[in-house]
Amino acid sequence: MPDSPRIHRLRADIDVGRPGAVEEFWREVTAAGTPLVEPSDDGHALVTFLLRAQARHAKVYRFGDGAMDRLPGTDLWYRTERVPRDLRTNYWFSLDGTPGVPSDSPVRGICLDETNPRTMYFPRDRDDQYYTDKRLSVVELPEAPADEWSRPRPGVPRGRVLKTVRPTPSLGGRRRLWVYRPAEVPTAGLPVLVVFDGFEALSRVLSLTATLDNLIAAGRIPPLVALLFPSPGHHRRMRELAPRRRIVDFVAGELLPWARHRFGVTADPARTVVAGQSMGGLAAAWLAYAAPGTVGRFIAQSGSFWWPAPDQGEPQLLSRLYAAADHIPDRCYLDAGTLETTHSVPGAPSLLESVRAMRDVLRDRGIEVTYAEYTGGHDYINWRRTFAAALIAVLGRE
Repeated sequence: MPDSPRIHRLRADIDVGRPGAVEEFWREVTAAGTPLVEPSDDGHALVTFLLRAQARHAKVYRFGDGAMDRLPGTDLWYRTERVPRDLRTNYWFSLDGTPGVPSDSPVRGICLDETNPRTMYFPRDRDDQYYTDKRLSVVELPEAPADEWSRPRPGVPRGRVLKTVRPTPSLGGRRRLWVYRPAEVPTAGLPVLVVFDGFEALSRVLSLTATLDNLIAAGRIPPLVALLFPSPGHHRRMRELAPRRRIVDFVAGELLPWARHRFGVTADPARTVVAGQSMGGLAAAWLAYAAPGTVGRFIAQSGSFWWPAPDQGEPQLLSRLYAAADHIPDRCYLDAGTLETTHSVPGAPSLLESVRAMRDVLRDRGIEVTYAEYTGGHDYINWRRTFAAALIAVLGRE
């Protein structure tokens, strides 16, 4: 772990028994707001995450194993990271191995950085019993790239969003669906965008509608129709978005034919895009592989290309399938965070490793790949910003 100069001085004060050293330090850093940011070299900064708690162990999530150190004889925990100065990511604290993330229904042992005023709110989907409100702390250094497209702009015509419920024989039962239609444009013949995790896409978490409105008004992408599809519950989502036949049957065999009939959208694969994050990104790439006559382009933000877990098969299946595919999409967008280096699934490569490997396979096959790495983790605060670049990459030259 890098050494924070300020923590080094505090440790020295404690070693010589200086009275009130910890309280003085705490007043200093909380007045400025945490985490503590100090200069480093070569375009980097030292970011120190701080927590006061009575615990046996403490972690800050998003940074390697996240383990924090405690200053001896105090309740002050810290972890220092040397990071590029354009870092932007979410984080939170866990005590004594407590699982989960902070929510509006507090769980003992899981908490925000209470002395950092910057948070990101994930509203609860009140029509889905499996999800609760979440709120995560935000660290954003001064050189973090501007998020220029995701906020509503004065004078920009706003598209309309229709909520409907559709039968989904391939997935079972009936499901909600939101349909975005661009302002002041007939939908006949328009490109179509399918987005997984539709509730997050529709909310401020991804701010998709504002991004679409702004990009269309600026002429960066053509007007389009977007179909926003939610998956209920974490475990069901993992099953539904895995590369299997039923998600192909749903999107290519049910959802897109309905959209063509209802709104007259295009049937051209080169103007049909599927997009998602994490497992949704994996599913988007799978659709373009398994239904090339229907889906011609995809967006995968931090796609889970490590899939499947070793106990279910050999990891990185989709990369191998694309390496041998007869039919391939012509254009796609991939990104990943430089902090996505932990091996969340034992025996599988890290997400960053697997995304880079997928990029190389796609480029070797002659697919036009726009690839980006951002300084951050597996989080919507980055995907919200990069989604605009993704749309421009796959649709911007139309």
